[in-house]
Amino acid sequence: MTHDQPACPAPPAFEARGSGCGAPGSGAAPGHVPPPRRSTPAPPGDPHGPTYRKWQAPLAGRATALHAGAWWLWALGLATAASRTTNPLLLGLVIGVAGYVVAARRTDAPWARSYGAFLKLGLFVIGLRLLFSMLLGSPVPGSHTLFTLPEIPLPAWAQGIRFGGRVTAEQLVFAFYDGARLAALLVCVGAANALANPALLLKSLPAALYEAGVAVVVAMTFAPNMVADVARLRTARRLRGRPTGGVKAVLQIGLPVLEGALERSVAIAASMDARGYGRTAEVPPAVRHTTSALTLGGLLGMCAGTYGLLAAEGAAYGLPVLGIGLLLALAGLRLGGRRSVRTRYRPDRWGPRAWLVAGSGAAVAGLLVYAGTRDPAALHPGVVPLVAPSLPLWPAAAVLIGLLPAFVAPVPSIPSEESSR
Repeated sequence: MTHDQPACPAPPAFEARGSGCGAPGSGAAPGHVPPPRRSTPAPPGDPHGPTYRKWQAPLAGRATALHAGAWWLWALGLATAASRTTNPLLLGLVIGVAGYVVAARRTDAPWARSYGAFLKLGLFVIGLRLLFSMLLGSPVPGSHTLFTLPEIPLPAWAQGIRFGGRVTAEQLVFAFYDGARLAALLVCVGAANALANPALLLKSLPAALYEAGVAVVVAMTFAPNMVADVARLRTARRLRGRPTGGVKAVLQIGLPVLEGALERSVAIAASMDARGYGRTAEVPPAVRHTTSALTLGGLLGMCAGTYGLLAAEGAAYGLPVLGIGLLLALAGLRLGGRRSVRTRYRPDRWGPRAWLVAGSGAAVAGLLVYAGTRDPAALHPGVVPLVAPSLPLWPAAAVLIGLLPAFVAPVPSIPSEESSR
């Protein structure tokens, strides 16, 4: 007669290792080997191991935050590339690259919502450019007449200007190309506004621009407070059953808003005076004159270099003149910073990821400038005769380099439900 052995109960969670079923002294069958236990479970969804996590973009924090200037350099590089072409396919690719990076790396901050406004502004610019082309005419000759507007005769002193008349397909296409380029520039600036924290950017300004930076910070803080005051007063009037529209309501709302703005300005002025705002150090006259000459010469050089880059015939001298002007302006700002007596608390670091982000924008700009000298017809499709634009392959691949920040920039942290509540 055999007796069934009772099943070995599972050991409790706090029981020491080796005291369970099959361990010495536990009453298990002799020769039974317990299965191996894993000390630390592998992280789910990471098949590449720690090497992959090392190169993966980290979460954005105080130690890993990207310098705000890197976003602006990246956006200015894309804007420079957009200014070198009127090909609508390349311009659409630039806008798509900027939009993808903004969607991947923008936060929930108030300034991050400005990208949509810049998109709408770009569409408005295109529509306005087409409207002006139809009303005021265009220097581009055309043979495909779409419609004819009634023409208004102008006096003799306005020769060369017409209002109304024949509207051709060639002039509308030319106006669309020109408006699309300006819209792409606005979208690139909007991408920089949506990605870069304006307070951190102004904190990184040179000491010579400290006072201007503080004024801009105060102005940027003043506008949202005014909007909040208007919304609060409109809600209060709506709860009291009073109208919120019309001239009378606007006047009744505007007076408390201006009163609150005046009170805030007085409080800000008092706090700035208490903190010693506006103190300057003694600087020798020779240093002041040198600073003024360097800054003025640098700004003139930057303007001349930028004009050379934007003009098709000035690409050869534009970049060197822009570089020399930039160096002179930086030297002037360095000397001008001696007048400002201040320290910087926890300055933002410019790390390898900031170099990659800024370098990607500079690479796009440089390659498009080079493409404009090698094959200008591909970057500027003709409208007379009217032909469909084609997508040049290697300039399009150069624009795709601008997608690099979507993979190397720190990932914005998503607030949890508990913190949002």
